[in-house]
Amino acid sequence: MTFRFHDTVPVDTGTVSVAFTDRSLDLGDLAPDGFRGAALAALAEATGATPYLMHQVHGSDIHVVDDPAEPRPDADGLVTSRAGIALLARAADCVPVLLVARTGEIGAVHAGREGVRRGVVSAAVERLVTLGATDLRAWVGPHICGSCYEVPDRMRTDVATAAPATHATTSWGTPGLDLGAGVVAELGAAGIPVVEVGGCTREDDTLHSHRRDGAAAGRLAGVVWRTP
Repeated sequence: MTFRFHDTVPVDTGTVSVAFTDRSLDLGDLAPDGFRGAALAALAEATGATPYLMHQVHGSDIHVVDDPAEPRPDADGLVTSRAGIALLARAADCVPVLLVARTGEIGAVHAGREGVRRGVVSAAVERLVTLGATDLRAWVGPHICGSCYEVPDRMRTDVATAAPATHATTSWGTPGLDLGAGVVAELGAAGIPVVEVGGCTREDDTLHSHRRDGAAAGRLAGVVWRTP
């Protein structure tokens, strides 16, 4: 398989790879079991690591992965200091965020509207620091842009009160949210360099989008793993 985006980063304990999938894989919970199983098998072959998913609940809980055989947790962030585990953050408009420390710790975050409001990215950074992470970098994957993400005005106010950079107006003049801008601002405030991969999921039909495709939408993923 090929990734939409793939980069490698040397760290103190080996090499970390960061990647984002596209519509060629469907990693959603509603995908037929065989199809999702095939997608995970393709990821395992491409990464040489064991894929690990979370049951994303639009919150700010972070789970530390010690064993890839663990049951899938209810969380919106995964972190680990172990090699050989590919952490996945899945999305179909929300923001997948990948974190890498020079010391080798890694994280994958699903930053949806409620997660951004609650500071899920900062929670993941804090958990990585408790694992000993230093000199963090971040990659922000494809997501719906502020010009396409229409929300009620009260919702925009609620989220933007917590994350001011999310305040947006759609291209047709209605209240909107730019979750990616909120994530980038949050990382910037923490002094973490960011690579913005780019791509609006609603506008780019090579990406999965719930706003565009509704219940039929699949899920792309941000994937991060360390090779010792």
